[in-house]
Parts: sequence; structure tokens; C-alpha cells
Amino acid sequence: MTRSVLRYVKHRITQQPDSCMTFEAECMTCDWKAKPSTDGAGVDVQCMSHTGRTGHATFRRSCTSLALVERAD
Repeated sequence: MTRSVLRYVKHRITQQPDSCMTFEAECMTCDWKAKPSTDGAGVDVQCMSHTGRTGHATFRRSCTSLALVERAD
């Protein structure tokens, strides 16, 4: 019979240091995509400009970041 030792250690997850969040958006009506940016407001402006030109009003927005999991001592 094999014995196992279980050890529970608390962890925390944070944004990776020296990394930026990236914001993206794509139109749900056509194939248009906003230029990815670290400025979320800039991506929103791109979406509003697209709406003004096309009348398309529905977008999928995403925010991506790198995560770091560390032991919480």
C-alpha cells in the first residue's frame, strides 16, 4: 500500500509584474476588430467610431492579463 502525505498551502493570484492588461473588441455584426491596446478607453472609442460609420452596436470586449500564482506565506 502506498502512503501519501497531503499538505495544504494557501496561494494568491495577482497580475504578473511588469505586464500590462490588453483590451480588445470585435463587432458581433461583421468581421471588424478594434486594434488591441493597453488603453481600454481607446478601444471603446474605436467601437463608437465603428458604430457611427456602420450602425453596428453590439461588440464583444475582452481584457487579457498575465497572472502569477504565489504561495501566501
